Amino acid sequence: MKVVAKYEMDSAKKILAKRNLEQGGAVQRYIDSEVIRQCEPYVPFDEGALTRSASLATRIGSGLVVYATPYAHYLYYGVVYGPNIPMTIGGEQTFRSPAGQAKHPTNRKLTYNKEKHPLAGSYWFERMKADHKKDILNGAKRIAGVK
Repeated sequence: MKVVAKYEMDSAKKILAKRNLEQGGAVQRYIDSEVIRQCEPYVPFDEGALTRSASLATRIGSGLVVYATPYAHYLYYGVVYGPNIPMTIGGEQTFRSPAGQAKHPTNRKLTYNKEKHPLAGSYWFERMKADHKKDILNGAKRIAGVK
């Protein structure tokens, strides 16, 4: 006796689309948006340009959140880069690097103004993730229809 079985299955692309898991799909858009929203209290805040840059520079659904300011790197890693020469400009003490000279880490830690964002500091994504990873994953599961 001969038994012939045929198993038909949807393509991987179709299966992913049914669960909103395709590239740029609802789950990825949710994760990107939630990462930006949940990171906000952890992001250093002076005038808000760094915080706003995430919403402006990120293509929601791409899976890549971008903080697009010239100083984002320095603030993220929390280390003073130099050389820095103290100067007084308009009566205020500030620091400038000589023109054309490359900056490098100085091993001095940055201090952050925590007036508007009390959780502000370096490595804001990792710190946010430690606090909110389960919340974001639960939301993604809900959108994907996972019980």
